[in-house]
Amino acid sequence: MSNNKPLQKLELTWIGKGYEPKLEPRILIENPEYSYGDPDSENILIHGDNLLALKALEQDYAGKVKCIYIDPPYNTGNAFEHYDDNLEHSIWLNLMHQRVKILYNLLSKDGALCMHLDDQEVHYAKVMCDEIFGRSNFIASVAVKSSTPSGVKTAHRDKKIIKQKDLMLVYKKSDNLTINPQYIKRDNWDSHYSLFLAKVDESYILRPLSDVLYENKVFPEKISVKNLDINNPNFKKFYIKYKENICRLQSHKNDEAKKYSLENPNVIVEFQSKDGKKKDLYYNGQVVTPLAQGFQSVVWSRDVSEDLGMLLCDFWYDIDFQNTQNEGGVDFPNSKKPESMVFRVFSMFSNKNDIVLDSFLGSGTTAAVAHKMGRRWIGVELGEHAKTHCYPRLKAVVDGEQGGISKAVNWQGGGGFKFYTLAPSLLKQDKFGNWVISQEYNADMLAAAMAKQEGYKYQPHESTYWKQGQSSEQDFIFTTTQFLTVEALDSIKDEMQPGETLMICCKSFQKECKGKFGNITIKKIPQMLLGRCEYGKEDYSLNIINLPIDREEDSEDEEPNISVQAINDNKKQKDQPILF
Repeated sequence: MSNNKPLQKLELTWIGKGYEPKLEPRILIENPEYSYGDPDSENILIHGDNLLALKALEQDYAGKVKCIYIDPPYNTGNAFEHYDDNLEHSIWLNLMHQRVKILYNLLSKDGALCMHLDDQEVHYAKVMCDEIFGRSNFIASVAVKSSTPSGVKTAHRDKKIIKQKDLMLVYKKSDNLTINPQYIKRDNWDSHYSLFLAKVDESYILRPLSDVLYENKVFPEKISVKNLDINNPNFKKFYIKYKENICRLQSHKNDEAKKYSLENPNVIVEFQSKDGKKKDLYYNGQVVTPLAQGFQSVVWSRDVSEDLGMLLCDFWYDIDFQNTQNEGGVDFPNSKKPESMVFRVFSMFSNKNDIVLDSFLGSGTTAAVAHKMGRRWIGVELGEHAKTHCYPRLKAVVDGEQGGISKAVNWQGGGGFKFYTLAPSLLKQDKFGNWVISQEYNADMLAAAMAKQEGYKYQPHESTYWKQGQSSEQDFIFTTTQFLTVEALDSIKDEMQPGETLMICCKSFQKECKGKFGNITIKKIPQMLLGRCEYGKEDYSLNIINLPIDREEDSEDEEPNISVQAINDNKKQKDQPILF
C-alpha cells in the first residue's frame, strides 16, 4: 500500500518567511575622497545597505569568497549607539535569512562562513543555516570566552547564570574545505609527558624526564614533572629542542601492534602501519607519543610569542576581550571584537591573497585584520561609521599602525583600499507615478547599470563604442539614450564580426529597426526593467512583512503608465569611477 502523504521536512518557520524581495542589482561608485593608498588595490569598503551591497557583489564575486566572518546585531533588546538591536525575532530572522542566502552564493566551494552570535538567537540561526547550507555542512559551534564574572553583571547572581561566552556558528560550503589547524600555548606542563626517549646503539630506551633534566643541568635539583614551570627559560629551550624525545605512553586501537608489543615485554618495539607510511614505537602494549605530536608552533597567542602549543578546539578561552575598546584608534563600545580573535578565524579558514568578507563591518576590525594578514577584503557598513570609524581605522592600517595583531604579524603598512557607495535606484517615480530613469544617472552610469541588470560585465571597449560590456567572448551589450535609427543600426551591423551578438538598450527606436537583424536584440528602457525588482527602495535593514489581507474587491493590476526621462549623453557629472 503506497503512502501518498506529502514529504515533510524539519524546518524553522516565522512570520514573513518565504517573502523574497526582488533586489535591484545596483552598481557601485567609487568615492575618491575616502579611498586611500594603492590605487590598484582590490580591497573594497562599501557604504550602504548590506543586502543591496551583497546583491551588487553577487555577479562578480559569486563562488570567489574564501571566508566570511559576520558579527550581526545580537537582538538582545538593548539599544546600542550605532545599531537598533531591538528587533522582534521574526524581523531578525528575515533580515538574516535574506543575507545568508546571498552570502552562501558568494562563498567558494572550499569556503567557510563564521557567524558570531550569543544565546539570544544562535539556536534559531543554527536551524536557519542548516536549511541554507545543509545540516551536514555544519562544522562547529565555537564557544568564545568574552567576559569575566565581575562587576554589575553579577547582581542577582542567585537568580541567573551569568553569561561569559559568545558563540560562533561555523559552516562549510562543501567537503572541499580544508581547515588550517591552530594551536594555543599551554599554561602548565602536562605531567603525562614524564619520559625521555633515548637511542643507545640501535635500541631505544625510556628514562624519567626529571632525571634527564637534572643531568643536563636544566634545573639545579631534581624536580617532579608535576612541578615543572613551562615558562622557565632553560626548560623552554630544552623542550623545544627535544620535543621529539620527550614523550608519554598512551593506549592504542591497533590490536595487532598491541599484541606484538605485549609479546615483547619491557622492550621498545617498532611497528609499521598497514599503509606502510608510518612507523610507531610501542612499549608494553602502549604507543610512545612524542611531545611534537601533541604540540605545534604557535604564531599568535596571548603573550604574542612563538612557542609550543596544544591543538585549538571549539572552546576559545584565551582571547582578551577586556582591552579592545580603543583598538585600532576608534571607540566602539560593547560591539568591537578583538583583532586576535578575527586573526584566528582567518588563519583557520583562509590563506594569503584569499578574498574574505564582512557585511556587518562595524568599526572595521575584520578589514583591519585581513589587511595585515595579506588577505583581499570586502567590508560593508550601513551606518555613518563607515566614514567615522572604518575609514580612519583602515587608513591608519595602511600607514602602518601598530595596535592589535600588528607586532605579531610584523605589520609595516602598505596596500590600500577603495571606498564605494551604492548607486541610487535606477528607476524612480515622477510626480505622476510614472517610472522614469533617475536623473542622477549619467550616460556611463546608465550603461554600467544596464549591463548589470542584463547579466553582462561592464567593460567598455577601447575603440568600439557599442561594445560596452559582454557576457561571453562574442556577446555584447550597448546602452544609449539616443533615438536609434536604421542608419545607426546598419552602421553597427557592418562593424560586427561573424558569430558576434549584441543587445541594444535604448529609450526609443525607429520601428523598422525591430527584428531587422537576427543577431541584434533591441529593448526599450525603462519598460524592459519593470517588474523585475523593487526600484526606489534604499533600505532593507528593517524589512517588516505585513500579513496577507484578503481583498476580494481588489481589481486586477493595471498596466503601469510608463514614461522615459531623457538623459543627455554629453552631460558628465563629476561622479566617481564606476566599479561594476
